[in-house]
Amino acid sequence: MIGQRGDAHAWDERYRASELLWSAEPNRFLVEEAASLPARRALDLACGEGRNAVWLAGRGWLVTGVDFSQVALEKARALADDRGVHVEWVLADLLAYEPQPRGFELVLVLYLQLPAAQRTAVMARAATAVAPGGTLLIVAHDRANLEHGFGGPRDPAVLYTAQDLANDLRDSGLRIERAEQVERPVRQADGCHVALDALLRAVRPSE
Repeated sequence: MIGQRGDAHAWDERYRASELLWSAEPNRFLVEEAASLPARRALDLACGEGRNAVWLAGRGWLVTGVDFSQVALEKARALADDRGVHVEWVLADLLAYEPQPRGFELVLVLYLQLPAAQRTAVMARAATAVAPGGTLLIVAHDRANLEHGFGGPRDPAVLYTAQDLANDLRDSGLRIERAEQVERPVRQADGCHVALDALLRAVRPSE
């Protein structure tokens, strides 16, 4: 979701307009990347309605989910209650939120839409939250999706590539293990389409 100040009200209205704006199921790339990780502490930045945080909590992770939409977090709490799991929900704007340094073995930033300068600042703070031996996972709508993929935001200013993310993390102290464009199938009434995403996985070397 978008994390700019001033957009919280607009996103509240967007989340309020439907029962669930997104699926209640976890992101496919999160499942692929995190399924084999030992459950410890996780931070989900721009958690939205909580589907990924709730999935992690159901697998035994101690999860903190952060978002600036009060409506989204209310839905996230309801989803967690329905699944019988506990997540710490934090109402905060990522442009101001300061996560615990080196406090989480898994940090997620999934589909955050921000202009480049703001994105770089948020990603830098996300990186600081990764504990030694921990993982940072970022998934976003790839810039190429505008012309060659399906769905997603239409504003090129809030789209980026895996290389952009790698550049954001150049001085983070993390080791980038994967940075590439990936395909995500999107099933619609008229058939299956393909969206293009940017994926980056980085780890902090163990001390």
